[in-house]
Amino acid sequence: MQLNHVANRVDMQFFETIVTMFKDKLGFVELRRTERAIWLRQPGFNIDLQFCRSDSTARAEDRRLSQVAFLSDTPKAALEDLAAWLGAHGIEASVGSFSPKEFYLDAPTAFVDFVIEAMLPEMADYPVAV
Repeated sequence: MQLNHVANRVDMQFFETIVTMFKDKLGFVELRRTERAIWLRQPGFNIDLQFCRSDSTARAEDRRLSQVAFLSDTPKAALEDLAAWLGAHGIEASVGSFSPKEFYLDAPTAFVDFVIEAMLPEMADYPVAV
């Protein structure tokens, strides 16, 4: 088997706003859309991100353990920029940290079961046998 995509749930009310953020702020392109889900990809990569519309009122208390993770030379600033964008679009968001090199963005009303993580590139610099 080969990894194809990862799926996360977004509150129905904020679904299109989150999709717009991923497209406009993070450069994702839309691959496919159904009534309940969308598949997105950053050009140059071959792993897709699927967002599913959710009407769940229950938010995973431990959603920080599930992340959509990015590498950035300025991870905290990058997430603060996204938090400001979300705030300007009516979604309350906050930035926290896992460590001095790893940060996360949480938007509890929109993200049902995940947060967005950004970390320094060195955090992903580990040997991989191919």
